[in-house]
Amino acid sequence: MEEKKQTIRLTAKEKKQERRHEKAAKPEKMAKAEKPEKEDRRLAPMMRALKAIHSVSTPGSMEPEELAKQRAAQEVLGRLAAPMIVLKKWETFQLKGMSAAWVLPDWPHDKHKVILYCHGGGYTSGNLGYSRPLASKLTNATGWETLCFEYRLAPEHPFPAAVDDARKAWDYLMYLGYGARDVMVAGDSAGGNLALVLCHQLKQAGRQLPGKLALMSPWTDMTASGRSYTQRAEIDPTITMDYIRAVREVYADGKDLTSPFLSPLFGDFTGFPPTLIQVGTNEILYSDSIRLRERMLADNVHCQLEVWNDMWHVFQMFPTRKSALAMESIGKFLLD
Repeated sequence: MEEKKQTIRLTAKEKKQERRHEKAAKPEKMAKAEKPEKEDRRLAPMMRALKAIHSVSTPGSMEPEELAKQRAAQEVLGRLAAPMIVLKKWETFQLKGMSAAWVLPDWPHDKHKVILYCHGGGYTSGNLGYSRPLASKLTNATGWETLCFEYRLAPEHPFPAAVDDARKAWDYLMYLGYGARDVMVAGDSAGGNLALVLCHQLKQAGRQLPGKLALMSPWTDMTASGRSYTQRAEIDPTITMDYIRAVREVYADGKDLTSPFLSPLFGDFTGFPPTLIQVGTNEILYSDSIRLRERMLADNVHCQLEVWNDMWHVFQMFPTRKSALAMESIGKFLLD
């Protein structure tokens, strides 16, 4: 299927704002001291799995063999990360035909608040196994229960299947008696996209929005119109434009990539909940976070942006000190 040509361009103001952020958080080009050998050994297999998730041999394509490889690598990444965190109680169940799971604190906790976590994976990979480490970290940081769900994936189930499944998970929490403002929605990468799209859809339907959003390296612009898609391509250790083109092609399925339900960056954020965005300097999706913050501020939304130097896409998954500090910051933001 031929990909639609996009005409989205940054305004002069957006270019100026992005250059200002790039200057403030420019990755160091000087040789850095090597990481401790122990940390290198711990991270190496996880980095290999992460690269495998985002690998495509043919630009703009998603062959069945590569898709299977990506999904297997994401499952491996989840298993590698799981032993490195303090795992909470994990209860799986079926939510109207959709696999879901609760992460439950193993201590007395506030049951009036809850987190809805949307996993990443380019809308083509990801499952409960991948969700478990980050969901457990969210529960550990807040003391709240976290609901994970296994939304349908492209290319078998293109847009809007994932969004419909997110609405199903949201409606389930409403059925349980939670108020909308008692639900905090978190997501990484494509899961950050899904969290924002969910809010756009709830707003369009005239429904209440969640209490807060916590977004880790969110994919907000499927048109890839930000400067970082070219300027940071060489320093991103895991994601390439070939991968971006491949996954958006099978997920969007020929639909207009400028739609806020595919690229939430281009929507109206008036009335959105307070939002925390975390992004690493070494990722091609850097612009997606910078521009999201500017759009939210323009629509009078409280938005806090954290730029983490020398970090890669969804670094919060990894067992590093910066990851621990980032999760601690997310917990503080949600609890305040």
